[in-house]
Amino acid sequence: MKNFNFYNPVNVLFGEGKILEIKEQIPAGSKVMITYGGGSIKKNGVYDQICEALKDYDFVEFSGIEPNPRFETLIKAVELARKENVNFLLAVGGGSVLDGTKFISAAINFKGDEWQIVESAAKFDSAVPMGTVLTLPATGSEMNSGGVITKASTKQKLAFGSPLLFPRFSVLDPVTTYSLPIRQLRNGVVDAFVHVMEQYLTTDDNTPIQDRFAESILLTVMEEGSRLVELKEPDYQNRANFMWAATMALNGLISTGNTSDWATHMIGHELTAFYGTDHGVSLAIVLPGLLKKVKAERKVKLLQYASRVWAIDMNMEEDKIIDLAIEKTDDFFKSLGVETSLHANGISKDHLDEISERFIKQKYVGMMPDVKPSMVKEIFEDRF
Repeated sequence: MKNFNFYNPVNVLFGEGKILEIKEQIPAGSKVMITYGGGSIKKNGVYDQICEALKDYDFVEFSGIEPNPRFETLIKAVELARKENVNFLLAVGGGSVLDGTKFISAAINFKGDEWQIVESAAKFDSAVPMGTVLTLPATGSEMNSGGVITKASTKQKLAFGSPLLFPRFSVLDPVTTYSLPIRQLRNGVVDAFVHVMEQYLTTDDNTPIQDRFAESILLTVMEEGSRLVELKEPDYQNRANFMWAATMALNGLISTGNTSDWATHMIGHELTAFYGTDHGVSLAIVLPGLLKKVKAERKVKLLQYASRVWAIDMNMEEDKIIDLAIEKTDDFFKSLGVETSLHANGISKDHLDEISERFIKQKYVGMMPDVKPSMVKEIFEDRF
């Protein structure tokens, strides 16, 4: 196990009715800005609960944060927050709203070109405090300090982060997920699953606690995620278990002491930036192809994954075991109703060479040396 520092200060308020408790979490006298997406929170009762909780506060609203939040949209929120002297942010929505609000938090007091926070990891000394009300479990943004946003003008989808961007609190009420469309549920299950894989299926760093925790999250995501998309009516315990699993998938705990990857996400981000592919779909396309390319280098963890997660008969040849584990991963995504090929998702070859060249130019893909820039094009070819 490698040395590590672990820090996570987020106060999680979990369960039905917890939205009303946010009034105990935001300092009295704060000028609050509520951020949200397309307005579904006004149809499912969440907005009314927020307004009730904030009835003793002065607040403004910023709506319209889109899936894969755009810099061009978020900078308008930054300008509004500056104009209104906002000193607390409340993000209400899924990972896109939460990620976008983290950028707003960092940018409000930033001097200079705000895009440099993302593109160049420009340092900032302060961030406006924020809380979240999660309505779409998937990204884990409610309990971590990172985010991903897109600059539409340059087709860049990039990650950023800082310890200053941990939410002060996050409300996780499973009932808020009841009105979600099936497409978002499917994408959320894939996203949570791949988050774990990026931190677990890497190198053998002798981290048994982290490995078994990761495996338990994978199994829970598989079990509860499958039920999630099959049930005709929402089930509270099912939604609660999946919501907590998605949060645990990316709150920093399972990455302690070991090696993470994130190549699948980096490649997937490019598909989203160029083709508008749903984030979850992009991950389902890339991961199986990437695992095929690194079978030899990740043999130990792939065999462990095959045995502990998929309960595959280990009396076969090792290559067959690994191939079967990758096949089962692909089949799981398909069982959710997510197509896992480029062709099935209507993705042409128009920009694939350009995407591959981007990675060759920047000279890295993810955090593992076994995924080389030259492999990106080969992964795409495999996924047609």
